[in-house]
Amino acid sequence: MKQFIQNLPKVELHLHIEGTLEPELMFELAARNNIDIPFKSFEDVRDAYNFHNLQSFLDIYYQGANVLITEQDFFDLTWAYLVRCKQDNVVHTEVFFDPQTHTERGISFDTVVNGIHNALSTAVEELGITSQLIMCFLRHLDEESAFITLNKSLEHKDKIVAVGLDSSENGNPASKFERVFKAAINEGFLTVAHAGEEGEASSIRDALALLKITRIDHGVRCSDDEMLVKELATLRTPLTVCPLSNIKLKVFEKMEEHNIVELLRENVCVTINSDDPAYFGGYMTDNFIAVSNAHDMSKSEIAQFTFNAIEASFISEDEKERLVAMNTAYLALNQ
Repeated sequence: MKQFIQNLPKVELHLHIEGTLEPELMFELAARNNIDIPFKSFEDVRDAYNFHNLQSFLDIYYQGANVLITEQDFFDLTWAYLVRCKQDNVVHTEVFFDPQTHTERGISFDTVVNGIHNALSTAVEELGITSQLIMCFLRHLDEESAFITLNKSLEHKDKIVAVGLDSSENGNPASKFERVFKAAINEGFLTVAHAGEEGEASSIRDALALLKITRIDHGVRCSDDEMLVKELATLRTPLTVCPLSNIKLKVFEKMEEHNIVELLRENVCVTINSDDPAYFGGYMTDNFIAVSNAHDMSKSEIAQFTFNAIEASFISEDEKERLVAMNTAYLALNQ
């Protein structure tokens, strides 16, 4: 099963590029840019990655981002992630980035998006990995900051396919960003949002109703509302679930308690993703294996996570058909 998972073509839909900053690259960029970081060794960094909730993770996450200064830094960060995608046989990825994390500390929007985009473009030719880029608003910041960020993104609409919403869910309801998302939709952006991770099932309903999102990032608290689960299944509304992240941040105590397989069997369009893999101890293959080890699943069920991700992705119908055919052939050879 491990070999089946390793070689399974995968599609990732929930990945924060800043969350792929491995300790080794953090130290390298800190030295390159003469930035002080509060760690003496790689082990110090990894020791700091023992989180008890979302906020304790975010505190470290934003601290680590301080080493990202130049366009080359953002290229190197993104390229390191894409090389890991190649190792895990990720054939398509839809990458989140948080421009406000950087513009708030004086880094230009252009520097951030161009560095990331250049790496994603290079990966098509050199690694055979396709991608889309999604710009997230930070929900702990105000509406005005989100609008400023949206306006800065408009000259980069050729690079950015969608907008999202991440950071602290509690205390920052979807209603706070209703006008920003309406403006983004009017500009032609697709929409996603984090909901139902630390927030309640009602947070998912609010994101769907107020922000008009096309897929839900996390969404695991939907199980608290039986009618919501049925609606998600009927409408095939995608959930981009991040299993190892959910365990690390104590959404579930252990993987055996995770509801992703139950939701899959209820015909919800659930997908497996790595979220912030440098911080949560696992990239795509690691997440698939963790779910498989904790739940008795068939190869067809495991492959269904990829079929769901293809269905939920922001790629053309022709490209979806190509990836479906690739996975269908792989499954047929390995049943």
